Amino acid sequence: MTDPGRLLRELGELATSLGPAIRPAGSDEVLRSLIETARQLFGAAACSLALLGDDETELVYTVAAGKGADNVVGMRMPASRGIAGWVVQSGQPIAVSDVSREPRFAASVAAQTGYVPTSMIAVPVEAPQQMLGVISLLDRDPARSDAQHDMTLLALFADQAALVLTAVDSFAALGRVLLAALAEAAAGSDLVASLRQAADRGPTPDRDLAALAAAFGALARRGPAERRLALRVLSDVGDYAGRRSSRPR
Repeated sequence: MTDPGRLLRELGELATSLGPAIRPAGSDEVLRSLIETARQLFGAAACSLALLGDDETELVYTVAAGKGADNVVGMRMPASRGIAGWVVQSGQPIAVSDVSREPRFAASVAAQTGYVPTSMIAVPVEAPQQMLGVISLLDRDPARSDAQHDMTLLALFADQAALVLTAVDSFAALGRVLLAALAEAAAGSDLVASLRQAADRGPTPDRDLAALAAAFGALARRGPAERRLALRVLSDVGDYAGRRSSRPR
């Protein structure tokens, strides 16, 4: 007899592997647009979004606009360092008029980007019960005198970024979301306990499978010629892998 718990786990793993393939297109573009719009609205020299890594020990700069943007994207720094690190650790926004007088400012990190600001506003990006990252705004228009007001406005951009990121995370962990939804739908039945247990154990996405699924999702939005080409390439890779595995060792 088939173990229902095993079937549930396999269902969750399959859904999680397929999640990136059906993720709504354009989430990265939305984040880039948010950051660029914020930079322009505040007349700032630069604006960036840094996200906490999986183990929450690092901040990874994923989107940036303005001065130093090319050097910022992809940069990593300890989540406990700098003004951005203080924001994600404390969950509090901050406005600094002169970073040279701020001991929390990581000057050496800023120097790596090729642009060292004078002033800075940073606000947390967070979902309910989860810190996601931080938006940093550098050298806004000096004619804008009310830093506290601008900090409140920037927090609205952070809220929008959190909505996008939460949606993306849901697709990345689609198995857990699916199992939890099934548990809610099955309320009062004997299946609930098994579903909730499977959801709590939550399948985590395999990075390689997730990347492959995302590639398939992108291909699904292309034309038939591109899909046929990808199928031929994938078939060749599969044949090559099969020949390698059959060789005597």
